[in-house]
Amino acid sequence: MEGWTFEGQPGALGDTTTTLVEGGSFCVCEQNGDILPGGAQGVYYADTRLVSRWELHVDDAPLESLKVVPGEPYHATFLGRTPPRPGRADSTMLVIRDRYVGGGLREDVTLRNLADEAAGCLVTLLVASDVADLFEVKAHRIQWVTDVETMVDRTGLKIVSASRSRGARVIAEAEEAQFSAIPGLLTFKTVVPARSEWRVTLQVNPILDGEEAPAWFSARHPVEHAEPAMRLAEWVRSSPSISTTNVALAQALRRSRTDLGSLRLFEKNNPDELPSIAAGAPWFMTLFGRDSLLTSWFALPLDQTLALGTLRRLAELQGTKVNLLTEEEPGKILHELRYGVEPGAPACTGGQPYYGSVDSTPLFVMLLGELRRWGLHGDDVQRLLPHADAALGWIENYGQCDSFLWYRRKTDRGLVNQGWKDSFDGVNYADGSLARAPIALAEAQGYVYAAYIARANLAHEAGDPETERRCEKRAALLREAFNERFWLPDKGYFAMGLDGEGRLIDALASNMGHCLWTGIVDEDKAPSVAEHLVSPEMFSGYGVRTLAADMGAYNPMSYHNGSVWPHDNAIIVAGLMRYGFVEEAQRIAEGLLEAAHACAGRLPELFCGFGREEFPTPIPYPTSCAPQAWAAASPIQLVRSLLRFDPWVPYGKVWVAPALPKGFGLLQVSNLPLGEARLMVKVQEGDDSATVCGLPGGVQLINEPRPPTAISVPDRD
Repeated sequence: MEGWTFEGQPGALGDTTTTLVEGGSFCVCEQNGDILPGGAQGVYYADTRLVSRWELHVDDAPLESLKVVPGEPYHATFLGRTPPRPGRADSTMLVIRDRYVGGGLREDVTLRNLADEAAGCLVTLLVASDVADLFEVKAHRIQWVTDVETMVDRTGLKIVSASRSRGARVIAEAEEAQFSAIPGLLTFKTVVPARSEWRVTLQVNPILDGEEAPAWFSARHPVEHAEPAMRLAEWVRSSPSISTTNVALAQALRRSRTDLGSLRLFEKNNPDELPSIAAGAPWFMTLFGRDSLLTSWFALPLDQTLALGTLRRLAELQGTKVNLLTEEEPGKILHELRYGVEPGAPACTGGQPYYGSVDSTPLFVMLLGELRRWGLHGDDVQRLLPHADAALGWIENYGQCDSFLWYRRKTDRGLVNQGWKDSFDGVNYADGSLARAPIALAEAQGYVYAAYIARANLAHEAGDPETERRCEKRAALLREAFNERFWLPDKGYFAMGLDGEGRLIDALASNMGHCLWTGIVDEDKAPSVAEHLVSPEMFSGYGVRTLAADMGAYNPMSYHNGSVWPHDNAIIVAGLMRYGFVEEAQRIAEGLLEAAHACAGRLPELFCGFGREEFPTPIPYPTSCAPQAWAAASPIQLVRSLLRFDPWVPYGKVWVAPALPKGFGLLQVSNLPLGEARLMVKVQEGDDSATVCGLPGGVQLINEPRPPTAISVPDRD
C-alpha cells in the first residue's frame, strides 16, 4: 500500500545507467556493470530489491567502462578494463561481464589477459541486499530492515530478512582460483595465463516467502536453453514480419517486438496460461489495468493472445467486494498488482491489487469487443462476457453520477487523480489551478461510450436484443450529454473534464484526442478538435503535448503538463484517422517515428515537450521508463492507423484504406494474425488500396475507411 500513496515522480536514474528487463524482474546498473549502493540501482524481482550492491574490482580497483553491448532486453555485455599492470603504460586486462536478468541474475565474468606474461589477479565482488520494497526505493523512503542477515557457505552467500521472508543467495562457480567468502565480499585469487582467459559464473537466486528459487538463467544450462530465451525466440519467430523502405519505422518495429516480448508476464503457478504484460521498467514491472489493456489493444496486429491473456488475468482479479483501502468495488478492474511486502505485513506472493483507476474498467469491455472483431473465438467471449457485464455494472452502480463517470479516492492513501494523467497536478484549469475531485474526465466518458457500443455489438451477435437496445440507448444518451456539457463553444475544444461543482476544467489538453478515438465526438465538432491538436501550442514537432503551451500549468519538463507521450499520440493518430483527418494524423505519426529514430528505435514512456524548432532532437524526460509497454506498442498502432486496417471478422468484413505519408515507400506486413488466419498486407506509398492475401473464408476486403461514427454492427453502418 505504501507505493499507492506516492504522488510525486521517482528520482532520475541518470543517463549513465543501463536497464535490463525480463517479465517481472529487472536490473538497473552503471555502464561498467556495477550496482552502486545509496540510490535506486539494483536487481529487483517481485517488487523487492534482491541486490543493492554489486561491485566488481580487480586488484582493489573498479573497472573502467569501455562499452555496453546491448543484446536481448534481458541481456547485455559490459566491456571494461583494469588499470595498467605494474610497469605498463596501458591496460592489458579486458573484463567481459555477460549479464542475464530473469527472476534473479546470472553473470559470466571473463578476464582476458592481452599481455605476453601471466597476470596474478585479486578479483573481489562487493555484494549486499537491503531487501527494500520497490516503492520505498522509488519514493526515496527506504525503511531500513534491521534483521538482514548474511550467512557464508562454500558456494557463496545467503542474505535474508526474517521479518520480510525475502532475500537472495549468491553462488560463485569459478575456474582455478582460491575462493573465499565473508559477509559482503567474495574473493578470488587467480593467475590468468598470458594471452588467455579466466572465468567465473555468478548467480543470484531469489528467496521469497522463505523459499529459494533458481534464477531463470541457470549456470547449469546454456543461455539459449533458458526459458526466457526460448520464449523470446518463439515470440520473434511467430510474430509478423515487416518489410519497409522507411528506416525509422523498421527500426522502431523491431525494437517494439523484442521489448514487448520481454515485458510479458507468465504466471508461475499456471505456466500454460496465456501471458499478460507488464507496464514498464524500471518501476512498473507488473500487471496494470489501463496500461496492459491499451498495450494489448495496440499490439493486436502482432499477437492477439496477449490481449486475451491480459483480459483473463484482469478478470481473475476483478473486484468482488467493497474495500476502502484498496478501492475495490464489485466489477471494478484493478489499477495495478503489486508483490512487495509492507514492513510488518505477511508476505503475499499472490500479489496485492489496488483498484484506484477510473478507466481500466471501461477499457476492459472495449478490448473484449475489439478482440472479438479480430476474430476471437466465441467460446472465449462467452467466458469473459460475465466479467464485462460486471464491469458495466460497476460503472452504473458505483462510478456514474449525473450521466457521467467520476472518480474520487476513497481514503487519503489512494491516488488523487485516477485517469491516465494520474500525477497530483495532472488535471488543471486553463489558469493553472488544480482541479479537485470528484472529477469526470473527458476521455473516461469516451471509454464508457465505446464500452457500451462494444457490449451492444456482442449482444447483437448473441441474439440478445434487450441488452443490445439498453446499451445502445445508454451510449446515445452519454454521447449527447458529453457533447453538450464538455464542449467549450467559445474556445472550440472539449474541456479536460468536469469538477464536482459542474464547472468545466477548461485546459486545452490532449485528452480530447482519446475522445476522437472512441467515436463519442459529434462530427460537427471534430474539425475544430483536430485543428487544436496540431496547433503550434499543442504539437511540438515530435508529438502532441499533454497540455498546450499557452496554459497556466504548462511545463515542457513536467510529467503530465506539457510533455509528449507516445501512447497518447498513437491514440490521437487513430482518432484523427477515424474522423478522416489524414494529413493531421500523418504529421503526428511522422514526428513520433522520427523521435523513435533519434532514440535508437525505442520510444520512451515520455519525453519533454520542447518545440522542435528550438531543439532539433527530442529532450529526454529523466525518469521516463524504457522499455515501457504502451510506448513500445505505439509504432504498431501507428502502422495500423496508417493502413486504416479495421477488421470485423464475425461479420465478414475488413476495411483497409492505406494513407502512408510521403517518403514511406513500400510497406509489407506478412504473417499478420487475424482470427485463425495469417495475412499478407502490401501497400505502396501513394496507393489508396492494399493487396491483402490470406483472408479467412467469407471475409470481404473493403478498400475504403470505415465510417467514423458508426455505432453498431456493419450491416447497419
